[in-house]
Amino acid sequence: MGAFTGFPVGDVRYTPLPDQFFSELLPLIGDLAELKVTLHVFWLLHGQKGYPRYVSGSQLQGDATLLRGLREAGAVAVSALERGLEQAVARGTLLRLTTWHGHGAEATADAWYFLNDAEGRRAYRQVMEGELQLDVQVVPPVPPSAERPTVYDLYEQYMGLLSPMIAEELTEAAETYPAQWIEEAFEIAVERGVRRWRYVRGILDRWRREGKGDRQR
Repeated sequence: MGAFTGFPVGDVRYTPLPDQFFSELLPLIGDLAELKVTLHVFWLLHGQKGYPRYVSGSQLQGDATLLRGLREAGAVAVSALERGLEQAVARGTLLRLTTWHGHGAEATADAWYFLNDAEGRRAYRQVMEGELQLDVQVVPPVPPSAERPTVYDLYEQYMGLLSPMIAEELTEAAETYPAQWIEEAFEIAVERGVRRWRYVRGILDRWRREGKGDRQR
């Protein structure tokens, strides 16, 4: 866990939040990814000037600060971002519209997010009705890593969404076993139709006790 040295002395910038955020919205949010994404969007919008204020999906995918915060919460950053955005839209905190650029096979899409307040609803409606044009220059998303998938990637790929408790166990396993062992153990569990982390951990523990041959099962 990283340490925070405290807020500095002197002039400190603040990002205001509506009282309704604490009284109505915050009690409804149960997922850390949704909370982090929601607060980050508030921060980005507050830093913008003029009208309309909005953020794009590609902008968020390239936001190193946001992705680092999601990763340090024990999650796969990009999938946590997508989950957080989906939940914020489903809850009604954010309004989303999609624009397309180009034609045919070369067409690309991007999502644009507005805060669900009076100004955001007005801008969203004006864009939908063609009264307002967005700056639709797309920021390229972060390219996928060519490195070996992490233990968190593997868990979300094969088992489902992470919980904080499972994330702690995955971190411990990543520090204990070689990455190749972990990847093979996940594959074996899926081949046997057992999508439980306890089963994967059992394979790893057995390999450590008995030694591991080539694709030992």
